[in-house]
Amino acid sequence: MALAVGDRAPLIALTDQSGTERRSDQLGGRALVLFFYPKDDTPGCTMEACAFRDSFSDLQALGAEVWGVSGDDAASHQRFAQRHNLPYPLLVDRGNGLRKAFGVPSVLGLLPGRVTYVIDGGGVIRHVFNNLLDGAAHRREALEALRELHAA
Repeated sequence: MALAVGDRAPLIALTDQSGTERRSDQLGGRALVLFFYPKDDTPGCTMEACAFRDSFSDLQALGAEVWGVSGDDAASHQRFAQRHNLPYPLLVDRGNGLRKAFGVPSVLGLLPGRVTYVIDGGGVIRHVFNNLLDGAAHRREALEALRELHAA
Protein backbone atom coordinates (compact mmCIF):
# COMPACT_ATOMS: atom_id res chain seq x y z
CA MET A 1 0.00 0.00 0.00
CA ALA A 2 1.33 3.43 -0.94
CA LEU A 3 2.38 5.80 1.82
CA ALA A 4 0.37 9.02 2.00
CA VAL A 5 0.47 12.48 3.52
CA GLY A 6 0.60 12.19 7.30
CA ASP A 7 2.32 8.79 7.29
CA ARG A 8 5.74 8.37 8.88
CA ALA A 9 8.38 7.68 6.25
CA PRO A 10 10.34 4.44 6.68
CA LEU A 11 14.01 4.63 7.52
CA ILE A 12 16.08 5.30 4.43
CA ALA A 13 19.54 3.71 4.50
CA LEU A 14 21.07 3.25 1.05
CA THR A 15 24.37 4.03 -0.63
CA ASP A 16 24.65 6.71 -3.28
CA GLN A 17 26.58 6.89 -6.55
CA SER A 18 29.85 7.41 -4.64
CA GLY A 19 29.32 4.55 -2.19
CA THR A 20 28.41 6.91 0.69
CA GLU A 21 25.63 5.63 2.92
CA ARG A 22 22.72 8.07 3.14
CA ARG A 23 20.47 7.69 6.17
CA SER A 24 17.30 9.63 6.85
CA ASP A 25 17.94 9.40 10.60
CA GLN A 26 21.09 11.51 10.11
CA LEU A 27 19.41 14.53 8.49
CA GLY A 28 19.44 16.50 11.73
CA GLY A 29 15.85 17.70 11.44
CA ARG A 30 16.16 18.88 7.84
CA ALA A 31 13.33 18.25 5.40
CA LEU A 32 13.90 15.76 2.58
CA VAL A 33 12.72 15.82 -1.02
CA LEU A 34 12.88 12.19 -2.05
CA PHE A 35 12.14 11.52 -5.69
CA PHE A 36 11.77 8.05 -7.18
CA TYR A 37 12.40 7.93 -10.92
CA PRO A 38 12.36 5.04 -13.40
CA LYS A 39 15.81 5.02 -15.02
CA ASP A 40 19.01 7.03 -15.44
CA ASP A 41 19.51 8.92 -18.70
CA THR A 42 16.01 8.52 -20.09
CA PRO A 43 14.39 11.73 -21.40
CA GLY A 44 11.77 12.23 -18.67
CA CYS A 45 14.16 11.29 -15.88
CA THR A 46 16.84 13.61 -17.22
CA MET A 47 14.31 16.46 -17.38
CA GLU A 48 13.24 15.76 -13.79
CA ALA A 49 16.79 15.42 -12.43
CA CYS A 50 17.91 18.62 -14.17
CA ALA A 51 14.88 20.52 -12.87
CA PHE A 52 15.87 19.55 -9.31
CA ARG A 53 19.47 20.54 -10.15
CA ASP A 54 18.37 23.94 -11.43
CA SER A 55 16.40 24.63 -8.23
CA PHE A 56 18.84 22.98 -5.84
CA SER A 57 19.87 26.23 -4.10
CA ASP A 58 16.19 27.24 -3.67
CA LEU A 59 15.41 23.83 -2.16
CA GLN A 60 18.38 24.10 0.20
CA ALA A 61 17.36 27.64 1.18
CA LEU A 62 14.03 26.16 2.29
CA GLY A 63 15.92 23.75 4.56
CA ALA A 64 15.69 20.63 2.42
CA GLU A 65 18.00 17.89 1.26
CA VAL A 66 17.33 16.32 -2.16
CA TRP A 67 17.84 12.63 -2.88
CA GLY A 68 16.97 10.80 -6.10
CA VAL A 69 16.24 7.06 -6.08
CA SER A 70 16.13 4.40 -8.80
CA GLY A 71 17.03 0.75 -9.23
CA ASP A 72 20.07 1.56 -11.36
CA ASP A 73 23.52 0.63 -10.02
CA ALA A 74 26.14 3.02 -8.64
CA ALA A 75 28.12 3.17 -11.89
CA SER A 76 25.01 4.19 -13.85
CA HIS A 77 24.12 6.80 -11.21
CA GLN A 78 27.66 8.15 -11.28
CA ARG A 79 27.62 8.59 -15.08
CA PHE A 80 24.16 10.20 -14.91
CA ALA A 81 25.18 12.60 -12.12
CA GLN A 82 28.43 13.58 -13.85
CA ARG A 83 26.86 13.99 -17.29
CA HIS A 84 24.23 16.39 -15.93
CA ASN A 85 26.17 18.01 -13.04
CA LEU A 86 23.69 16.79 -10.43
CA PRO A 87 24.65 18.26 -7.02
CA TYR A 88 22.64 15.82 -4.91
CA PRO A 89 22.96 12.08 -4.20
CA LEU A 90 21.33 9.37 -6.29
CA LEU A 91 20.52 6.38 -4.10
CA VAL A 92 21.04 2.83 -5.33
CA ASP A 93 17.84 0.84 -4.71
CA ARG A 94 18.83 -2.54 -6.18
CA GLY A 95 15.91 -4.89 -5.73
CA ASN A 96 13.64 -1.87 -5.24
CA GLY A 97 13.31 -2.40 -1.47
CA LEU A 98 12.86 1.30 -0.70
CA ARG A 99 10.47 1.74 -3.62
CA LYS A 100 8.38 -1.11 -2.19
CA ALA A 101 8.57 0.30 1.36
CA PHE A 102 7.07 3.57 0.12
CA GLY A 103 4.54 1.74 -2.06
CA VAL A 104 5.58 3.54 -5.25
CA PRO A 105 3.31 2.10 -7.93
CA SER A 106 4.44 0.68 -11.24
CA VAL A 107 2.85 1.77 -14.49
CA LEU A 108 1.11 -1.08 -16.28
CA GLY A 109 2.89 -3.38 -13.84
CA LEU A 110 6.15 -2.92 -15.75
CA LEU A 111 7.62 0.57 -15.62
CA PRO A 112 8.73 1.88 -12.22
CA GLY A 113 6.66 4.92 -11.26
CA ARG A 114 7.80 8.51 -10.79
CA VAL A 115 6.76 9.78 -7.34
CA THR A 116 8.16 12.60 -5.20
CA TYR A 117 7.78 12.80 -1.42
CA VAL A 118 8.38 15.85 0.73
CA ILE A 119 9.23 14.65 4.22
CA ASP A 120 9.47 17.09 7.13
CA GLY A 121 12.30 17.20 9.66
CA GLY A 122 10.34 14.87 11.95
CA GLY A 123 10.07 12.14 9.32
CA VAL A 124 6.41 12.74 8.42
CA ILE A 125 5.35 12.78 4.76
CA ARG A 126 3.88 16.22 4.02
CA HIS A 127 3.39 15.99 0.26
CA VAL A 128 3.19 13.24 -2.37
CA PHE A 129 3.22 13.88 -6.10
CA ASN A 130 2.77 11.06 -8.62
CA ASN A 131 3.15 11.94 -12.31
CA LEU A 132 5.06 9.77 -14.76
CA LEU A 133 4.92 12.10 -17.76
CA ASP A 134 5.75 15.57 -16.39
CA GLY A 135 9.15 15.25 -14.76
CA ALA A 136 9.63 19.00 -14.28
CA ALA A 137 6.36 19.27 -12.35
CA HIS A 138 7.97 17.31 -9.51
CA ARG A 139 10.30 20.22 -8.77
CA ARG A 140 7.44 22.74 -8.80
CA GLU A 141 5.38 20.57 -6.46
CA ALA A 142 8.31 20.07 -4.07
CA LEU A 143 9.12 23.78 -3.95
CA GLU A 144 5.50 24.69 -3.26
CA ALA A 145 5.21 22.09 -0.49
CA LEU A 146 8.46 23.26 1.13
CA ARG A 147 7.33 26.90 1.00
CA GLU A 148 4.13 25.91 2.80
CA LEU A 149 6.11 23.98 5.43
CA HIS A 150 8.49 26.89 5.86
CA ALA A 151 5.64 29.36 6.29
CA ALA A 152 3.89 27.22 8.92
